[in-house]
Formats: sequence, structure tokens, C-alpha cells
Amino acid sequence: MDAELADVLDTCWRLLGRGAADRRSPMHTPVVASVDADGRPQARVMVLRAADRATARLRFHTDARSPKCAELDGAAVAVTLYHPGEAIQLRLAGAARVVTDGAEVDRIWAAATDFARRAYLVEAAPGTPLPGPGSGLPAGVDGRKPEAPELVPARANFALVMLDIGEIDWLHLAQDGHRRALFTLGDGGWAAGWCVP
Repeated sequence: MDAELADVLDTCWRLLGRGAADRRSPMHTPVVASVDADGRPQARVMVLRAADRATARLRFHTDARSPKCAELDGAAVAVTLYHPGEAIQLRLAGAARVVTDGAEVDRIWAAATDFARRAYLVEAAPGTPLPGPGSGLPAGVDGRKPEAPELVPARANFALVMLDIGEIDWLHLAQDGHRRALFTLGDGGWAAGWCVP
């Protein structure tokens, strides 16, 4: 890979890393797209929790009861991110898996704040109809920070979505001419080339 393409790939991972670490980053909340069992496209905004260049993996958190878990687990997934300040769009493609058990899930759960864990106390699966507006949280927990013992049942609803990236499509928008590059991960590492924007 030539030096300019290597710099672009570095930029991609820098932006992804910052997106995972900084909730004010525009790349903190990408759109994650999949296809449901009926073949219909499904897209949703998810919070990017980690971006690991060494493994080419992104991590998201979700409720294990959410219908998106069935759509994402073992499926081809697309992720779109845009950074307006840098005029860079990233489109990522890869394979997702949903993980609900194991040491890594337990470690990430233990590191979460009580407010973050509270989201997994909702009484029914995400998307379940309600009689009116509401959070789905138990009445005694809605609007307050729960105590640690109240959060014990929430752990069963917590899941990681791990996305192993196989392709990065980088697009830089510029008045003097857009630029686009495609990176594909293979056995020998990243292959790269320039594309018409």
C-alpha cells in the first residue's frame, strides 16, 4: 500500500477510535444497517463503544431481547459514519456476532455506570407496544439512579455486538475534488486502492 493510502487508513482508525472514546464526536453514533428475516433493510443509530484496529473490530452494546440481535448475529452488516468537520464519510462492511455470556461481557458490564446499566432493566423487549409514552423501566426505577442490588437482573439483558470489519470505504468531500479509497482486509492485511468518488 502506498504512503498516501496508508495515511488514509490511519485517518479512518483515528476517527473510529475517537468516535468510540468521545461521546461528542460525530462518529460516536453511526448508523448500523442489516436485513431482517423478511428481506427488508433495517437501519438504526447505535453508540460506538470500541474500535480496535489490531483486530479490525467495532463493539456496540444492546439489549439481548431486541429484534436487532437476530438480524445482526452472524449477518453481513453495514455501518455508515460521517464527520462534518473533516468532511469524511466512512462506510464499513463486515460480519456481526452477538455475545451475551463470557468473561469479556462480564468485564464490560462491570465497568459500566449504574445509569448505563439501568437501560437494561426495561421490563419488556425493545419494540414492545406500550399503552402510552414511557421508558419501559419499572416504576420505582424510572427517573432515578438504581441501587446495585436492583441492577442484578439487568445483566441477563445485556449483549455485545461485535463487528469484524472486512471493508472500509473512505470518502473525503472537498470543493477542489472529492477523493475516495477502498480498503479490503484479507489474509495478508489491508489491500487498498483509489476509486472514483
